[in-house]
Amino acid sequence: MRAPSAKRALDLTGSLLLLLLLAPVLGACAAAVALTSPGGTFFRQARAGRGGEPFEMLKFRTMRASAAAERASLAARNDSDGHLFKMRADPRITPVGRFLRRFSLDELPQLVNVVRGEMSLVGPRPLPVEDSGYTGLALGRLKVLPGITGLWQVSGRSDLPWDEMVLLDLEYVDTHCLAVDLGILARTVPAVLTARGAH
Repeated sequence: MRAPSAKRALDLTGSLLLLLLLAPVLGACAAAVALTSPGGTFFRQARAGRGGEPFEMLKFRTMRASAAAERASLAARNDSDGHLFKMRADPRITPVGRFLRRFSLDELPQLVNVVRGEMSLVGPRPLPVEDSGYTGLALGRLKVLPGITGLWQVSGRSDLPWDEMVLLDLEYVDTHCLAVDLGILARTVPAVLTARGAH
């Protein structure tokens, strides 16, 4: 199923414009990651897209290169519930990575995913394929393209429990339109600047 033309036009125009305007920021972030810790500049991970179809999501790497191998040993310290793994003081995060996460700069490479049509500027956040065993109401999150930002990102981010996040995403799926997307994009700026729920 193709995205509605108005939404796709917003996604393509917005992502290309942001990539152009933020090119110096993207370059600075890439250099900071590469120069301060060993490992690749980008973190690539299979995420569940629309209909559950997997795609490779891009982020700036914010953790040590050995982070994936260390996750099992930290499972008991998970601060979240449901399908999310979040730690408020994750020891795997690098100093530069902590700064990037605080202001969501690590998410900027996903503008490339938007250009490719794998993501939207606004939509439910895509979960890693291995964590996306959706059941019940959560299956409704997969009806639309995942987004860089969304209703739960501007309503508390990681401070919200899984069930509440699912309900917010379902609300978006049921009511989304161009005006809703523009409203969420406008609310994203202060949410990022205040870093509420970012960890």
